[in-house]
Amino acid sequence: MLTSRDPHDRPAELAVLADADRRAQDYVAAIGSRPVYPSVHAREALSGFDEELSAAGHDERSTIALLDKVGSAAAVESNGARYFGFVVGATLPVAAAADRLALAWDNTASTPLGSPATSAIEAIAARWVVEVLDLPRDSAVGFSTSAGAGTVAILATARQHVLAQLGWDVARRGLTGAPPVRVVASELAHVVVRKALRVLGFGSDLVEWVRTDEYGRIDPDALPAVDASTIVILQAGEVNTGEFDPFEPIMQKVRASAGWIHVDGAFVLWARASRLRPLTDGIDRADSWTVDGHKWLNTPYDSAVSIVRNRDAANAALHSDATYAPSTDDAQKNLTLEFSRRARGIPIWAALRTLGRDGVAELVENSTATATRIADGLRGAGYTVLNRVVLNQVLARAGSAEETARIVAAAQASGHTWFGATVWRGEPAFRISVSSWRTRAEDADALVELLAGLARA
Repeated sequence: MLTSRDPHDRPAELAVLADADRRAQDYVAAIGSRPVYPSVHAREALSGFDEELSAAGHDERSTIALLDKVGSAAAVESNGARYFGFVVGATLPVAAAADRLALAWDNTASTPLGSPATSAIEAIAARWVVEVLDLPRDSAVGFSTSAGAGTVAILATARQHVLAQLGWDVARRGLTGAPPVRVVASELAHVVVRKALRVLGFGSDLVEWVRTDEYGRIDPDALPAVDASTIVILQAGEVNTGEFDPFEPIMQKVRASAGWIHVDGAFVLWARASRLRPLTDGIDRADSWTVDGHKWLNTPYDSAVSIVRNRDAANAALHSDATYAPSTDDAQKNLTLEFSRRARGIPIWAALRTLGRDGVAELVENSTATATRIADGLRGAGYTVLNRVVLNQVLARAGSAEETARIVAAAQASGHTWFGATVWRGEPAFRISVSSWRTRAEDADALVELLAGLARA
């Protein structure tokens, strides 16, 4: 058992780390040679993990061997070139390597006192994020587990700020008896936004859901009149179509009167760093933004960014200093939900330092061009493409609901690719998301060839 081993036995410690690293390298080396989605046999073999918890424990190397033999075989190759599900990017090698080194440090990344190194690196990453996205440079930047967690933190911040402007101190007095806070959001708001609202106690029946146009964008003419008690939630990248709400006309209508405007940037806020930037015009006039790193920036899970224009507002809502752990207002524990945390900003720092501005733009533009190539190929194969493909999302269906379901199931079972089913305007469809830095034109063509064959079958 581990506790009986000499803690100074570095060779044994390094051996198990080297074994795991060799196995990880073997896994990466084999990307493209295994099924994209694990076989039935591999999934059934997961029963090999179902052991009784032993009293004496097991040898370390045997634990890693089991994890690799059974776990790697049943892992989804989302780190490959032909996985098109859930807007998941493959991990850039430098981001994965940086994460491994940070894990070796094993530092708490909550304050400079806990880790001067992680604090300094995440501060640089925060600066680069707002620079590459061209958002207000003095914004507060938190590195959270996901856009979902970031949305909870931001909407809590928004509510506290709105109530403060209305003369109510929610941190001291709570919500009982507080003035009502309105929420206006797209009828197609992402599930993480809906979850955040539910967690924070905004009843879904009380949210003012705004109708959208044929592309999934908020219709500015459908927006209700707003006031200082209103939080408006906009969307950059509707999850099916990839479309952006028309920010400029919306801002012209609500910016002067709304109490807070948040933009759910999910996976596509990085488009602002590319030639697709005009799609985001007006977005910088919001009060807050969320964006994932583990999607289009291709950093490891779980890595996301929440950005708040008003540093004081963010700190007032999320501040968590303790007598034994004092810190500065911009410490990550004072800008995110987590007190104890790992340095999720380090892979983002590594990706941005290595890619540079041009590399981020190339990543976005290549994915978009590949999505367009897939859409053109699907049309030629007789599929109906339902969106304009302005970004990296292709939304399509076959001739009928039954045919669409059959083709999705067959594609998923093929082992050659994976993408998911969805529903668009009440009808079944499928969604192909091009997010991986590994995906090339030949991968797009192979997907189209597979789907063309399934349509003929």
